[in-house]
Amino acid sequence: MPAAADGGARPIHVLSDGDRFELRASADRSAYELRTKADFFVAHLLGEDALRFGADYRAVRRQHLAWKPDQALAQLWDDGGYMWFAAQEAE
Repeated sequence: MPAAADGGARPIHVLSDGDRFELRASADRSAYELRTKADFFVAHLLGEDALRFGADYRAVRRQHLAWKPDQALAQLWDDGGYMWFAAQEAE
């Protein structure tokens, strides 16, 4: 769970969930976690990165209303470049 600027932890909840990807966010959307389920990679996005991701996520959802969670999250992971923020976590 990401740490808040004051040193506390932000509660994270599932925002979007598919077979291949999961997106979690803090209630105030100041932190996101984008996860790949198969290979246990997670991108922790905070601060300016979280602001940019939130805008990108909303844009993808608006442009592709019929897309399922995996389609939208894969678009952000691959074409949005958010895979570069990821690190592998323990299984």
